[in-house]
Amino acid sequence: MIKLIMCLHRRANITREEFQDYWLNKHGPFFQKNAAVMRSKRYVQGHTIDSPLNEAMRTSRNMQAEFDGLAEVWFESEEDLMEAMSTPEMQKLSAALLEDESTFIDHSRSSAFLVRDHEF
Repeated sequence: MIKLIMCLHRRANITREEFQDYWLNKHGPFFQKNAAVMRSKRYVQGHTIDSPLNEAMRTSRNMQAEFDGLAEVWFESEEDLMEAMSTPEMQKLSAALLEDESTFIDHSRSSAFLVRDHEF
């Protein structure tokens, strides 16, 4: 399996709480409703928590500020994902997902990439 990772920053005009609420209660169900079209096998949202430990970890490692959340989407294979992306249904859905994401995600400050897990 492969996984799409999206490291997300919220739009500047909303709070982290508003971002996470919309993502969980509006975007998540929309994504879930369309999972078969995307051929996704699993979708997980990781919502950043407010904790002094976050600042301590960043400072000790000289890292950038945290993201507001992390999305993980599993697919059977890269080929399966590419095949799904080539369908008219997925192309229409991609436009709808992007439109919805644009209401709460700052894409210019976020990142997305495919990974393969290696468990130890």
